[in-house]
Amino acid sequence: MAKKIVTALVGAAVLGFGATASQADTLSDVKAKGFVQCGVNGSNLAGFGAQDSQGNWAGLDVDLCKAVAAAVFGDATKVKFTPLSAKDRFPALQSGEIDLLARNTTWSISRDTQLGFDFRAVNYYDGQGFMVKKELGVKSALELSGASVCVQSGTTTELNLADYFRSNNMDFKPVVFEAQDEADAAYNAGRCDAYTTDASGLYSIRLKMANPDDHMVLPEIISKEPLGPAVRQNDSKWLDIVSWAHYAMVAAEEFGITQANVEEMKTSANPDIKRFLGEEADSTIGADLGVPKDWAVQIIKAVGNYGESFERNVGEGSPLKIARGLNAQWTKGGLQYAPPIR
Repeated sequence: MAKKIVTALVGAAVLGFGATASQADTLSDVKAKGFVQCGVNGSNLAGFGAQDSQGNWAGLDVDLCKAVAAAVFGDATKVKFTPLSAKDRFPALQSGEIDLLARNTTWSISRDTQLGFDFRAVNYYDGQGFMVKKELGVKSALELSGASVCVQSGTTTELNLADYFRSNNMDFKPVVFEAQDEADAAYNAGRCDAYTTDASGLYSIRLKMANPDDHMVLPEIISKEPLGPAVRQNDSKWLDIVSWAHYAMVAAEEFGITQANVEEMKTSANPDIKRFLGEEADSTIGADLGVPKDWAVQIIKAVGNYGESFERNVGEGSPLKIARGLNAQWTKGGLQYAPPIR
């Protein structure tokens, strides 16, 4: 199944390159229509991309979409969301149905090359893990030999799962589903002993279970999963805006700029902060990006700095209660690092 999906996606990528060439100025297209079309998780992944009963979207990936809209239009509401499955997300970006894919998507070499996408920023450093019911008595993924494992098809997860068990000389029975909701339901119904996906996703899926406390995420992380936004290749100006929208949130946290104090920080004596916030008369950063001079201010006002977004959506202040870990600032032992904004 996985081989067929990869073959289909590669074939779609070949067709997609034609679309890429004809849509090589996404920024102009976005400005002309007046909004950003952003592809997000269609399975209501709490903390990353989920819709409430009133139709409002929230999550770490959703905040990035809003940040891009804020940078381009000075208005974070000028974004429309397209919920996508793991299978549908890549064709949607290749075809031009969406301008930006922000759907907990791993940056990998095949996606960067074969599928015709560009990645640069990583808005969440993740890794694949396993979740089991506590009653199983399992404390480590190394105790899962012979287990049945729920996994979603068409993902890096499926390949990592096979590699992990093979490298540890263990047998397993994959229980494969095309849709995440189907995998969630199957695991909850006891059709498999374990569930595997990105660790962040497991924390979110755990909240959907009838009794979340009956389930535990095992300690092993078996892969590198740098999750970030993807755009079509050969569109460097759009890639710049999407990437720097994320970096602006990271830089704001490093500078100590928040939603609450961003106006006050405009008067800072720090030249780096003044330049970042568009307060230096000779600064051309916004113009060079193709956005208004106060693009960073608009992002911070709309979604806050990276730390605020993380805490609100997936951190200790959220139902997921995920520690910053690798997603802490580089000054605090993490990997989140914004290049110089100058």
